[in-house]
Amino acid sequence: MNIALLLEMAADAAPDRVGLVCDGKRWTYGEMLAAARGACELIADSGASHVALLDESSEASVIALFGAALAGVAYCPLNYRLAEADLAGLLGRIAPALVVGDAERVARLLPGMGQIAYPRAEFTLAAQEAVPAEDADYDPGEGIAIQLFTSGTTAAPKAAILRHSNLVSYILGTVEFAAAEEAEAALVSVPPYHIAGIAALLSSIYAQRRIVMLPAFAPDAWLRLVDAEQVTNAFVVPTMLSRIIHALDKGVHADIASLRSIAYGGGKMPLELIHHALDLFPETGFTNAYGLTETSSTVALLGPDEHRRAHAASDPKERARLASVGKPLPTIELEIRDEEGRVLPPGQPGEIYVRGEQVSGEYREKSALDADGWFPTRDAGYLDEDGFLFLAGRADDVIVRGGENISPGEIEDVLLTHPAIADVAAVAVPSAEWGEAVGVAAVLRGGCDQPSDADLCELVRARLRSSRVPETILFVPSLPYNEMGKLLRREVKAILAR
Repeated sequence: MNIALLLEMAADAAPDRVGLVCDGKRWTYGEMLAAARGACELIADSGASHVALLDESSEASVIALFGAALAGVAYCPLNYRLAEADLAGLLGRIAPALVVGDAERVARLLPGMGQIAYPRAEFTLAAQEAVPAEDADYDPGEGIAIQLFTSGTTAAPKAAILRHSNLVSYILGTVEFAAAEEAEAALVSVPPYHIAGIAALLSSIYAQRRIVMLPAFAPDAWLRLVDAEQVTNAFVVPTMLSRIIHALDKGVHADIASLRSIAYGGGKMPLELIHHALDLFPETGFTNAYGLTETSSTVALLGPDEHRRAHAASDPKERARLASVGKPLPTIELEIRDEEGRVLPPGQPGEIYVRGEQVSGEYREKSALDADGWFPTRDAGYLDEDGFLFLAGRADDVIVRGGENISPGEIEDVLLTHPAIADVAAVAVPSAEWGEAVGVAAVLRGGCDQPSDADLCELVRARLRSSRVPETILFVPSLPYNEMGKLLRREVKAILAR
């Protein structure tokens, strides 16, 4: 089954229903499908091996996604924020490609490489004009649907592969067809080259929920769109939610009563922030979605009822579950394993492994699945006795002090309870005595006096134990995050090493 069938089903069921709103222009499902079929003609005629997007989210990104699917060509959205040398390397790896977006940049970076580049508006118009006859016969196949390049933080970026079968399995397992009422609208503000953005498009189209696109996130613009389009659903990363709440706290006015649900993921959500959000949005259901590119998005969820129960609980165990990512999806198998590959019991931290039809675990270079189809996520965590999954960061981020594994997150959660700390990151720093010790970079809250190192160390000692006490504390103006709100711990380590 090809992902293009999701759009075809939506267009067949409700061709005149508005399916997409971007920059004030409205597209019905019928118009979206017609443009995608036109894009298919352009792609097939080009001879391209990939369809790349080098641009922000727009109607062109949706048309390119489904046009590529209909043509049986891999869709490869690229991070347009990359440095020129890095971007040139990625473009070279997918040549010859049909590129939608920054055509001038493509021509400058790879002259004479056979790339065909369309500016956004030109591609959209050409796709509309190239719409074939209604009885055109499509046989797009079920091979590679999406190719996403990893961030390449420790090596050259890997090309993660998602097949149509992976993505369709995720959608069919989590979304009911045509379940959305016509008034429902989903605000999509994450970058188009992130799996969360692609999953949001596929999910909303299959549910027939109107997609409202915000090409470049800004909290005021986000709030205005919620108000203007009466948005009911949204996905944000933690830094986005923090900025939205800050805007509301500063008095930015918007009618947000329509918001029924907010899903979040892509990075660690500070406990203080989600507690504040639950108070600020008392009628909104919050969902914490944990997943990876290689798993076609979400593999575990902490749902709205679980958020509210944990938020209101007096029992420490129940309240602590607000820091979890909930339970695995029914279609997903999940295990915690030690370094020798042995499955660990509840409460024991290790590496998270997942298995299921939506799990690709595949790269252009090779597959990362083991012989039994299990994918090692490289995320560390543990399951409690009731099956709730708690993350401890990337496996490589765990601090190993004298042979003891320490989760940076537990230290960060404690330090964020200090009224003068606005943001904080704990990382491993070299130690002559212990091999590694805890180093902390902290951001001071505006208007507060800087606390002493001794005060912060005592706070950690009192709430955790002495092995978690920071050996180094440095106050910085801000912490480094990527555009999806993920903390760049390698950069924090570099700051502390100066």
